[in-house]
Amino acid sequence: MNIVQTLQKAGQAVMKKAVEHAPDALIPGGIADPLIARGDPLIGAPVSRVDGPLKVRGEARFAAEIPLAGMTYAALVYSTVPKGRIADIDTTAAEAAPGVVFVMTHRNAPKMNKVPVFLSKPKAAGGADLPVFQDDQVHWNGQPVAIVLAETQEQADHAKSLVRVTYETAEAVTSLAAAKARGSKTGVFQGEPLKVESGDAEAALVAAPFQVDAVYSTPRHSHNAIELHAATLAWDGDELRVHDAVQGVAHTAWSLAQVFGIREEQVHITSPFVGGGFGGKALWQHQVLAAAASKVSGRPVRIVLSREGVYRVVGGRTLTEQRVAIGAQADGRFDALIHTGLAVMTEHNNMPEPFIMPAKCLYGVGAFHLEVQAAQMDMIANTFMRAPGESVGSFGLESAIDELADRLGIDPIELRRRNEPAKDPTTGTPFSSRYLLEAYRAGAERFGWEARTLPRMRRDGEWLIGMGCATATYPYYRMPGGAARLTLTPDGRVHAEVAAHEMGMGTATVQSQLIAARLGVPLDQVTFDYADTKFPGVILAGGSQQTASIGRSIIAAQDALFADLLALAGEKSPLAGLKPDEVRARDGGLCSIADPSRFESYGALMGRTGRTAIQVEGKAPPPLELAHWSMHSYGAIFCEVRVSQVTGETRVNRLLGSFDCGRILNAKTATSQFRGGMIMGLGMALLEETQFDERNGRIMNPNLSDYHVAAHLDVPEIDVIWTDIPDPHAPAGARGIGEIGITGTAAAVANAVYNACGIRVRDLPITLDKLMG
Repeated sequence: MNIVQTLQKAGQAVMKKAVEHAPDALIPGGIADPLIARGDPLIGAPVSRVDGPLKVRGEARFAAEIPLAGMTYAALVYSTVPKGRIADIDTTAAEAAPGVVFVMTHRNAPKMNKVPVFLSKPKAAGGADLPVFQDDQVHWNGQPVAIVLAETQEQADHAKSLVRVTYETAEAVTSLAAAKARGSKTGVFQGEPLKVESGDAEAALVAAPFQVDAVYSTPRHSHNAIELHAATLAWDGDELRVHDAVQGVAHTAWSLAQVFGIREEQVHITSPFVGGGFGGKALWQHQVLAAAASKVSGRPVRIVLSREGVYRVVGGRTLTEQRVAIGAQADGRFDALIHTGLAVMTEHNNMPEPFIMPAKCLYGVGAFHLEVQAAQMDMIANTFMRAPGESVGSFGLESAIDELADRLGIDPIELRRRNEPAKDPTTGTPFSSRYLLEAYRAGAERFGWEARTLPRMRRDGEWLIGMGCATATYPYYRMPGGAARLTLTPDGRVHAEVAAHEMGMGTATVQSQLIAARLGVPLDQVTFDYADTKFPGVILAGGSQQTASIGRSIIAAQDALFADLLALAGEKSPLAGLKPDEVRARDGGLCSIADPSRFESYGALMGRTGRTAIQVEGKAPPPLELAHWSMHSYGAIFCEVRVSQVTGETRVNRLLGSFDCGRILNAKTATSQFRGGMIMGLGMALLEETQFDERNGRIMNPNLSDYHVAAHLDVPEIDVIWTDIPDPHAPAGARGIGEIGITGTAAAVANAVYNACGIRVRDLPITLDKLMG
């Protein structure tokens, strides 16, 4: 029996299990969502984006396109040393330049509190907890040291070049070797130490007859969203109004309120259109400086970071060094799994790159040791970047799995199948829904995995051709604080308001589909408003959790709405005596679940009392499902590459992602998300690297000319398929899809490169020099 046949048989078994698993049953810690069981045609439909027409017509206003009367334009001056103090700063020439309104430095900035760093408080949004313009200290090369306001952007940019700064430098730690010499400690992520142990993994490794023990490294990566970081803001007395490009309006409002010592309600933030975020669109110094300069000058301010400015002010992904060691028996069963290593960060941020996350849930193993050590450097604070931890961690882990498969002479997919766990290997918790083997079966069959050969066995002229695969995974999250407001009118029109975000991933479209399906109205009768602090909810666009958080909030609001509607039903109503959990929506009204003929329209129900609208708010309960179930999205990434024997050039021919993420709510937007993640993974494998000068701590390639991201000609045909098996414990049966595509992809590319040319690259990116040795 070959590997594809083996996986086909396994897939049939898991599909049978899915049918037997009553998805609409109330399970402790789960979510009884009738929408999972119903076959509503809107769920999964490839609906085009509801915001598409606005964007095509150019009518979608982004943060830097909001007009305000009396606008000034900002430009920042950046430090050129990694550590020290500002001995002198001369702004005379800049202040005298044409059009200049105000120049602010630490000498004339208003009193401000430190920015609350992300994860330090429930609503903290700061990239670092440093004081902003409150002293003369310099903490990294590129730190803002002055802000210039002028009547035009060109005038501001010219005036900033006239600011003269003299520094007294201090000894800085800007090299990895120096950071290691200073020592490291176990990293902490989301309040928990990044260390998990079971048994004596080192002893089990030594005793195992087959071993792989190698170090894999990944470089720094910088954020390069299409939309530059921007904010347009103004003060009205003690109230601050901000149009911002952020991923958390509620978090940013609370954090800015802390900085300026005002109430959260005094900060109003909107962010209706964001041109990409990926973890970088948080609260950085540019928004704080613009708000402070606006307060002192009395003028509205627009600040748009230049592309270089993004590299100087906004953190990215930090570097990692990962040791992955696996001990196995001859049949491939794992005895030991060690995934440890180092990430660098600063003392002012909270992000030690948790690269051990995939190893915590993917494979059954007798003993394991997983740990991230964090060392500190004087650099820009690193931050979240698409699939933080999982993206780079899956490279190390899945590369090691491929190396072990090669040594054992076992097909890489078969090796993974033999180590498939029955429950979460590190917590012992049952999986909520896991059909990873089904994803591998379907992906292998569609990709033509049977055609894979031994390394260096396929060629086309100068090109060596190889195939590789890797597992993708990302955790399910549903953060507390979700809430939503629904307004229903008698004609069946529904208006939803949630302080959530649409950054191009299709949130507004998918939620409109869900609301229409839940309330039994046509899609064009639903409007979904978001990204405004006047709306309910504290929902962050991060962790691939918005769909679950918004969805559960809508369920809560729907329950409240049904209760209000049934309260209007008199004794003569077909719905008389029914409780909210005994009805469902259809055809612009409610009907009994037990007897669908008992139906009354929304118009008739509200007409009984002359109501012109019903407005309700629902608050999502805590994410108790995570206490009962191990919840993750999964995938199998397949790659085919060509490697030139003459130049070492690598070309990716084909990519396929086969995903198990619960129910897919919109086929079109989901495909886009999966493909986008895989393209970032391809870029991570072959192209992306932030060049950091260890002599002075300065980023050397702060532009899209020298920092290479995947362009059109780098990206091959990308095929995407999915299991579409609902998770009974997630709202609408769906788990997150925004970040999983990047996980596993770099490893799949590297494994395909090895299969093509026999060279194992353990240090990303895979560049020509590493294949020409």
